[in-house]
Amino acid sequence: MSRGETTEETSGAAVSSPASAADKQKRMKIIFIVYIIAALDVTWMFLQFSVTPYLARKLGFDTLWFGYLQTTVGVIQLIGGPMFGRFADLFGARAALTLSCAATSVFFVLLAIADHPVLLFIHKLPTIVMHVIPACQMVVTDLSEPEKRADSLAKLGLCFGIGMIAGSTLGGQLNTRYGETFTACVGAAGSAVSVLLVLNFIPKSTKSEASRSNTKSESQDKKVFSLGDITRLMKFPGVMRIFLIKIVAGLPSGIFQVMFSIIALDFFKLQPQQNGYLMAYFGIIQMVVQGGVIGRLTSRYSEKSLLLLSIGVASCVGLAQAYMQNVLQFCITVTPMIFSLSVFNVITDTMLTKSVPSSDTGTMLGLCASVQSLVRTIGPTIGGFLYMKYGVSSIGLIQFFVNIIVFAYLLYRRLRKSEMHRE
Repeated sequence: MSRGETTEETSGAAVSSPASAADKQKRMKIIFIVYIIAALDVTWMFLQFSVTPYLARKLGFDTLWFGYLQTTVGVIQLIGGPMFGRFADLFGARAALTLSCAATSVFFVLLAIADHPVLLFIHKLPTIVMHVIPACQMVVTDLSEPEKRADSLAKLGLCFGIGMIAGSTLGGQLNTRYGETFTACVGAAGSAVSVLLVLNFIPKSTKSEASRSNTKSESQDKKVFSLGDITRLMKFPGVMRIFLIKIVAGLPSGIFQVMFSIIALDFFKLQPQQNGYLMAYFGIIQMVVQGGVIGRLTSRYSEKSLLLLSIGVASCVGLAQAYMQNVLQFCITVTPMIFSLSVFNVITDTMLTKSVPSSDTGTMLGLCASVQSLVRTIGPTIGGFLYMKYGVSSIGLIQFFVNIIVFAYLLYRRLRKSEMHRE
């Protein structure tokens, strides 16, 4: 019997049997391995960020064409995200994570051999199933208790911070010393290690026995590519409203994120190694916020209050970024920026997964991932146009105005409900 099969049996018992110390220990072991896989994936992702912009520049890409490259990734993942979530619900966590980590390894191999602009576009094709973080979120959602779900998902953000520091630092050093090809090969080898971790430690399914039997019966007559089975989740109470808020409020800050590599090159004039150090600084802030702040906030305040807070802070961040002139000023805005992004993403994901049956949490998280893909689809085009025509300040001002409008809407709804409750 393989190690993966043994883990599968113990996980099944952990999920289906009454809660006990032994069951919780088994669940926590799986979640811990998932955290390692997530940290490794983010490491390779940020390592790739130290390669692609500079390789694209060598191959003759200007800001506009680099935006098209980013848009290509967004379109591919926008299509793949919801289907990947459905695939995970139907076939289990191990299959989903194995597919995603293997695709990441292929992605880096194609990047290593990319010596022509067309090949740089082709190497983005595996991103249709490169959803390691959403797959990790699915496992954590299945194995964590509902009241602790936000904290458990926030710990994935801690892994994100670790990976950001390691990947940015490692990528900057490797790219500077050995070049883009060698750096991409390191990413391919690292992703192969992630595949081995998945096969050895992640169970076939992490859902409860009831959800598993329900999913098994569904898989006989429902398909991964069924748009109706994916979009039906929007009909659950509150899902559509939170989902739209996630798109509208998240788009402006997402535009800044997808444009940051260009801003670092053209506006801040950073070299690969300096960019790596800056991303490592981001990672430290991310670790503090995700690991030590969000868990405490979610235990003391309601999800609706934290959602309102994150959007309010995001509007202030946009205003500050509109008037920044150098890297030092930008670094001052990093802490509130990461705080608002982290709280916003964790809270909206938590609220949405709680609003649907446990058998559909994977599909819901796939839809959440598609929001990020939507930003990567339209963000580079919008961001590239704004940056070239009006400068960095225009991106910050749009973030300010959009988020302040959403903030006012949510505050109005909250005050109105309070008045109705008193009456």
